Amino acid sequence: MGAILITGGAGFMGSHFVKHVLAAEPGTKVICFDKLTYAGNRDNLKELAGNLDFSFVQGDIQNSELIEHIIKTQDVRRIVNFAAETHVDRSIDSAMAFEKTNVGGTLVLLEQARKFDVEMLHVSTDEVYGSIERGSFTEESILDPRSPYSASKAAADNFALAYAKTYGLKVKITRSVNYYGSNQYPEKLIPLAITNVLEGKKIPVYGSGKNVRDWIFTKDVCSAINFVMRNGKSGEIYNISSRNELTNIEVVRKILSILGKDDLWFEYVSDRPGHDLRYSVDARKLTELGWQPKVSFEDGLRQTVEWYRTNEWWWKPLKEKMSPIRWLSGDGQQRHN
Repeated sequence: MGAILITGGAGFMGSHFVKHVLAAEPGTKVICFDKLTYAGNRDNLKELAGNLDFSFVQGDIQNSELIEHIIKTQDVRRIVNFAAETHVDRSIDSAMAFEKTNVGGTLVLLEQARKFDVEMLHVSTDEVYGSIERGSFTEESILDPRSPYSASKAAADNFALAYAKTYGLKVKITRSVNYYGSNQYPEKLIPLAITNVLEGKKIPVYGSGKNVRDWIFTKDVCSAINFVMRNGKSGEIYNISSRNELTNIEVVRKILSILGKDDLWFEYVSDRPGHDLRYSVDARKLTELGWQPKVSFEDGLRQTVEWYRTNEWWWKPLKEKMSPIRWLSGDGQQRHN
């Protein structure tokens, strides 16, 4: 089957997927490719030291020559693209960086995949659909991105679909709801909330706290993406959801309950521009194909809280280096680096 190249593989979700593939496909050569920006962290992969099926390459997905060299010399037959600038607040302050990585970088991968007839799975987000008051978006819904981040992801998705139609490239797209779990950079809602309380600080909550997000645990994300990679149809989009829709304030209160704290530990802060009220996707296309989530939000959240409680060595230095941003972190969307 050849090697699998996982871009953005040292980031939050990418590193979980690297470990998932190594466990699920013994003997498969896994190449982790990451630029190691602020959200990429070699410590996410430290337990893989000595694993002969694993290798790491530091690089930028915009480097076409390097991507081509890896594909040719390592017999890469599959690419899974997690590499992306993901934080909405940062995209509002600096949109150009998101266009370069999320659009330009994805286009480089698509072109190299086409050139060498490599299968590709592009990891996207439910944010490309925009906000919805009632019901859920399907894979056929019109895209309505509301931030530079989601606009860049929507553009990358359209390039992927265009390559499937124009060149017959074997490419699939997943659009997932919000990820949560261990090793998530502490600017996102869940790790920010947990670590703030552990540091004796209040949790900032945007606006009224009534923005709704659907949450999925890392293990379920990995199994869903691997399932699509193996069973999905080329040129198709697959929504990923575990039907855990909660307001931000509900999430915060669940975290406080686990930590034995009350409402005095959070505070409302000014909302950010363009803050979508509710995301919701219909994942029946994927579940009817045979995939199902297995981890409840309560179980996953308890595991996540415990991980941050016992791994201060991992998150403490990151919080000390976190770049100041215009708005305090809020919705915790995933994604993928």
